[in-house]
Formats: sequence, structure tokens, C-alpha cells
Amino acid sequence: MNKMIAEFIGTFTLVLLGCGSAVIAGADIGLMGISFAFGLALIGMAYGIGPVSGCHINPAVSLGAVAAGRMEISEAVQYIIAQVAGAIVAALVLMMIASGNADYSVAENGLGQNGWGAGYLGEYTMGAAFIFEVVATFLFVVVILGSTGAGTPSAMAGLAIGLALVVIHLVGINVTGVSVNPARSIGPALFAGTTAIGQLWLFIVAPIIGGVAAGILFKTGLLDGPDADVLK
Repeated sequence: MNKMIAEFIGTFTLVLLGCGSAVIAGADIGLMGISFAFGLALIGMAYGIGPVSGCHINPAVSLGAVAAGRMEISEAVQYIIAQVAGAIVAALVLMMIASGNADYSVAENGLGQNGWGAGYLGEYTMGAAFIFEVVATFLFVVVILGSTGAGTPSAMAGLAIGLALVVIHLVGINVTGVSVNPARSIGPALFAGTTAIGQLWLFIVAPIIGGVAAGILFKTGLLDGPDADVLK
């Protein structure tokens, strides 16, 4: 149960502070500020709850760990339930906070939900969005599995993982708003309206494909990482 609580808190923090930076402070801090907000939130949680649960806070990471042979599927399911619950509660809290401003409305300002196409940020196509989410998640999970493997300096893992998330956001915010995390996408989408819900499938399917592919790569031994210090 302590692992589930940790995963709930970690995902809650990532969504509240990451998406909150876009919704509440986006006009002031810009793309770079939002990117660092997501990365720094992850770094903080990596050291805060990493010793408890490994700080997956992302279903794609948990399923990648399963594919790599570092986690049982039964435990991954419990992690994913806690992660999605944390993201949903965080999105609700964010909406309540943002609604305290008279100029805010979910319909107009959103909740930091992911998307693509006409009217969404860079207006990239669905195909471009899918490719980005698969590839970015693959690279992200490679960093996670590699930096937490046996023989690596595990004390630096949280920093490496957080900085990887920063770079991914710097590149991809205009493409999809950056998911690489189905839980992060599910939470805001549930409150953001029909378009966000209709596009949600991509931000579940693509990150899972990327995460599992990274896990398989480690499982095959092509990248040497048999056991994890953090992901366990």
C-alpha cells in the first residue's frame, strides 16, 4: 500500500505542477518554463518517493519495467491504478484553483490537456503526434531503465530522468503538449471536454507502445541493464 500511496502522490504532483504551470503561469513563463516545471516536478518526486516505489508515476514506465523483466504485471496494474487516480485528482484540484480567477474557463483555457490538429498549439497532424509520442516515450523510458540499472550511479538517476523530460517538452510541446504518460493525459482530458476525450486514445496507445518497446530492448540484452536499483 505504501507504494501505491507514493505513486498517487507522485503523479498528483507531476500533473498539478506540470499542467498547472501551463494553465496558471504559461503566459509568464512560456514554453521553457513549462518544460522545466514538468522536469523539476519529476526530479523532486524521484528523490522524494523513489526509495518507496521507484517513482514510476507513469503507466508507460511501469509497463516498460514489466517488459524489461523488472516488475510483475500484477504489481504494475496496482501502480497504474494509483497513477491514474493521482492524475485525475490533480486535474480536479487544478481546475478548482484556476476557477478562482474570473477570467478562467475550462472551455477556453483548458487544463493542460494533450491534443493535435486544427486549433491546438502547432496544429500538427495526428500522424506526427503519434510518431512523436511513440519515439519520445521510447527515448524517455530508455533513459529511465538505463539510469536505474545495475552498476549505474543511481544517486544521479532522478536528475538524468528529469532533464530528459525537460528536453522532450522543449521539443514536443507544440506538437502534442507532450504526454509520454497516459496518466498525465487522462486526468486533464476528463475535465477538458469532448475534443480532449476523443483524442485521448492516442496518448494512451502511443506512450505504451514506446515504453514497452524500450523495455523489450533492455530485456533482449541489446542494452545491458539486468536489474534496477530504483525500478524494482
